[in-house]
Amino acid sequence: MSAAGLVPALRLAESAGLHDLLAQRLTVPSPNAATKATSVVGGMLAGADSIDDLDLLRHGGMGRLFGGVRAPSTLGTFLRSFTHGHVQQLDAVGGRLLAGLADRVPGLVAGGDAAEETAFIDVDDTIREVHGYAKQGAAYGYSRVRGLNIQLATVSTPLSAPVIARARLRKGNTASAAGAGRLLAQAIGTARASGVKGPILCRADSAYYGWAFVGTAIRAKTWFSVTARMTPSVSAAITGIDQEAWTPIKYPNAIWEETEQRWISDAEVAEVAFVAFTGRRKAEHVACRLVVRRVKRLQALAGDGTEQGELFASYRHHAFITNSTLDIVEADQAHRDHAIVEQVIAELKDGALAHLPSGKYAANAAWVALAVIAFNIARATAVAANMAKVRWATLRKRIINIPARIAATGRRLILHLPIRWPWAEQWDTLHALATGPPTPATT
Repeated sequence: MSAAGLVPALRLAESAGLHDLLAQRLTVPSPNAATKATSVVGGMLAGADSIDDLDLLRHGGMGRLFGGVRAPSTLGTFLRSFTHGHVQQLDAVGGRLLAGLADRVPGLVAGGDAAEETAFIDVDDTIREVHGYAKQGAAYGYSRVRGLNIQLATVSTPLSAPVIARARLRKGNTASAAGAGRLLAQAIGTARASGVKGPILCRADSAYYGWAFVGTAIRAKTWFSVTARMTPSVSAAITGIDQEAWTPIKYPNAIWEETEQRWISDAEVAEVAFVAFTGRRKAEHVACRLVVRRVKRLQALAGDGTEQGELFASYRHHAFITNSTLDIVEADQAHRDHAIVEQVIAELKDGALAHLPSGKYAANAAWVALAVIAFNIARATAVAANMAKVRWATLRKRIINIPARIAATGRRLILHLPIRWPWAEQWDTLHALATGPPTPATT
């Protein structure tokens, strides 16, 4: 077999409750639905990005190690039997499985159980391009690419790589912020169920600048940090900032000045009190902090190639609103780290979401939900193998897609793995955790 790492990875998922959750909650009208869903997840873990690719589960000796593996045509029929309600069931299974994985692999959300440690929930969306006219729901969205929209929320801490709390497939021309409140509320609940006890900072870009996102964060008693749109009120607030209020920050190419004991940088931050969403009813006005980062624009060179002098510096301003108690520099740094969600999107597009394989919308939505489950299992597998922050593609190369020879002795099966393999110790660590007893609870 060529994917021996599927053995401990799926054992880890099973010990976290994957099969039980699918059997209890998934009511799709298809025999052995839990087994079929697990087959799709297993194929995704090994690198499948289409229904035909799921045939990799049937090669070599895979049938001796895994029971119930179905043909790609059967799995395609299974996915096409989903309705919107069944996709929501899968979404709920994914949230509960994440909590189970966090309990089984304590480092999955490392530091989240500390009352003083901040966890981050990042919400964003992306367009997955599709081709052909048979794709239900495909349309031209903000990227001017014909495709389907995927919205997701990730959970991370300063000590752990992000995992996906919630995700959903939407029509290609759906506005980015549509449904953001409900998605964020579900993600916060999943984060708490996964062991996050400290403050949560909910981050998003300007597409989510609105009451739906911010109001949900306030009702859940969490912090928010959302890029502000340059509305007249925001522009007026920035204009009113005193020139002495700007503080230089450590930024790319910044220089530490020993004499003055400060960073010399073209990037500076300042903040001002602000009331957001004043166009809504008074109960939905949000008193918060408007934090502004400004970066000096590059000056054009003169005709002789020298730098032109400047009478007045010209700046680009980047503003966001927040209710956090972080100091101004920490708040700016934390907000810029929202870009971590792009890493998750890139990993998904490099793996299971390289394609949306079906013409039926609900089947593609189910595929996305199963891809989220596979991503979180892969992340837990990496943490259990002491490779906490490797990307999914790296995990496949080093741990999952490892060839092995199957031997039998008595009633036991033995996997003979490659000798002098650089990651043998990590594989053994993963296998021991996946097949051993649960980690004892601390008191």
